[in-house]
Amino acid sequence: MSEVLERINRSFDEPEDEHDEVREYTLFIGPNHPGIEGNFALKLSLEGDTIVRAKTDGGYLHRGFEKLMEERLFMQNIAIVCRICVPDPDPNEENYARAVEAIAGIEVPERAKWIRVLVLELSRIASHLFTFGGHAGTIGLYTMPNWSIADRDRILDLFEELTGGRVYHIYNMPGGVRRDFPDGFERRVHEVMDYIESRLPDYDDLFFNNAILRKRAEGIGVLTSDQAIRWGATGPNLRAVGIPADLRRDDTYEVYDKLEFDIPTLTGGDALDRLLVRRKEIEESIRIVRQVVDNIPSGKVWNKQPNPLKWRVPAGDAYVRTESSKGEYAYYMVSDGGQRPYRVHVRGASTTHGVHILENLLVGTRIEDASQVMFSLDACPPEVDR
Repeated sequence: MSEVLERINRSFDEPEDEHDEVREYTLFIGPNHPGIEGNFALKLSLEGDTIVRAKTDGGYLHRGFEKLMEERLFMQNIAIVCRICVPDPDPNEENYARAVEAIAGIEVPERAKWIRVLVLELSRIASHLFTFGGHAGTIGLYTMPNWSIADRDRILDLFEELTGGRVYHIYNMPGGVRRDFPDGFERRVHEVMDYIESRLPDYDDLFFNNAILRKRAEGIGVLTSDQAIRWGATGPNLRAVGIPADLRRDDTYEVYDKLEFDIPTLTGGDALDRLLVRRKEIEESIRIVRQVVDNIPSGKVWNKQPNPLKWRVPAGDAYVRTESSKGEYAYYMVSDGGQRPYRVHVRGASTTHGVHILENLLVGTRIEDASQVMFSLDACPPEVDR
């Protein structure tokens, strides 16, 4: 008993020796924890409430998309790639179609290029609305997901009308898009954009200007500009440290060079600024969508390709990039002249943000901030498990 009392009374300023009890413990969060962004888990080593080491744990939904694509015809893979990132599926369709087009030398009709931009920006808005809801849920502001995810459904209604699918669209095809706008679609797009824009002040009052969010997210998970570049941050996470990098302008594709839009940036680099950059991006995406609907040219939307059962893409390779809601999304495709891709490699933003950067930023934060940092980086676990 005297030894126990001696240890209790020992000054905390005295250095620990090898006989002291270990003060570090391990805690698992996920994959079914509401504070985890999808089928994913964290293994945290803590001292008290402070995270001293973090290890991500994926593999809960691995489906081997890259290898599956090597076993299927070029056209069949269009139904696979959209599943690599469920909240923002269309950049995968965009990259896959453009990679095939680059290898095969396929021309895309001008109208199809405008439609692709429309689809990409609608997908960006829907993804950000989904992220806002998840982020708010981690701090108990459950009205926000009820609002933002319900409002997201209005965009999914547009996707269903245009493509026949609400989440997986299977719409971008090598050579263009699968079908043109239905009657009255432009008007309904304007109506939804007007509605989403009208909701932004409500989001500000409820969430973005909420004292709870400000206290919980400001100064949390700070990423410096040097770290962002060294660790490979892209998209909103890079723009939140003041670097205005955006592939839509820096390595433009489709018709983005014909559209006017700004690239929102902030300089704090913390969880709050990463969230606010996405809030500002919704305004710019609405601006882009309206320009597309008002200026889209007439014409056909698809250059017909050979019978998929007999189609052989010439030998060659291509590397294409798209600015997704998560950041830079890239595909490297190799064809050996056969009916199937020889190799397809997906370089998504989520492996960088949701594994490497997350593991580094969590060190030194408190346990209650783990979900704040994770949701602010906006990773997509299916893409990590591709």
